[in-house]
Amino acid sequence: MSTVEVDQSGKIERTHADTFLAFSDDLHYVICIPARVKRAGQATLRAKWRRRESKKSIYIRLFAVGLFLLLKDHLADLGQIVIDTEYTGRESEIKGMLLELVRCIEPDYPAERITFQRIGKRSSAHSLAWETHRGKRKPYRTITEEELLNLL
Repeated sequence: MSTVEVDQSGKIERTHADTFLAFSDDLHYVICIPARVKRAGQATLRAKWRRRESKKSIYIRLFAVGLFLLLKDHLADLGQIVIDTEYTGRESEIKGMLLELVRCIEPDYPAERITFQRIGKRSSAHSLAWETHRGKRKPYRTITEEELLNLL
């Protein structure tokens, strides 16, 4: 099992632009979450939560679901997952949401395998996400509205 780093290009809260999430090291994979899909997720969470949660909480949830969609088909092949610190101070919340989703398909998944730290611009995950965002690469998969909404 390999250790992978995870990075994002195009913040999840920027609902006018696509977001690209990538993991890389021995293995690599990148997904695209189109802007319209993010807006649909945002609208669904706003309606569901009826203003009980902050705007930031909506984006934290969307980010956690995006991470799950990136990682879910590769969990058996991944050892340590190091996620770039995108939302300082919210890491435990993101990890909790991600683990909740992961444990639906792998009930005994160890929480210790998911960590957060700054991975920097020299990371291959950063390069993969950035190059895909810039159109130099194609994502392996584009997330659909149905996929996203089913997990919210």
